[in-house]
Amino acid sequence: MIVRNRRERGEGQFGCLFGVVLLLIAILIAYKMIPVKVKAADLRETVFNEAKSAGTHRDSRIREGILDKAKKLGLPVEDQNIEIVRDNNNSISVDVKYTVPVAFPGYTYQWEFHHHAENPIF
Repeated sequence: MIVRNRRERGEGQFGCLFGVVLLLIAILIAYKMIPVKVKAADLRETVFNEAKSAGTHRDSRIREGILDKAKKLGLPVEDQNIEIVRDNNNSISVDVKYTVPVAFPGYTYQWEFHHHAENPIF
């Protein structure tokens, strides 16, 4: 009768445990990052829409619309984070730069966003 060691037959449990730990880490990262990404995409859409309506709105109205949307979304956008430039060729450029801290256990990731919209003014 041949007696084999359990390890020789490949019945170790370390690989399964390692895979479960990696899966849990991936779920935690997605849980923290996806809502921030969705909010940033919503703000980016607002920046583009405000740039499109530059012919009917003043810069202060555009800035106010972006700040209101950022406040509703809970994003840390302030007045100095928004740059609006109108040039002589009848076009507008809107830039919004901000950083969102994403807290993980033992580490805080500083996620930087830059939204840029450039449109002609009619």
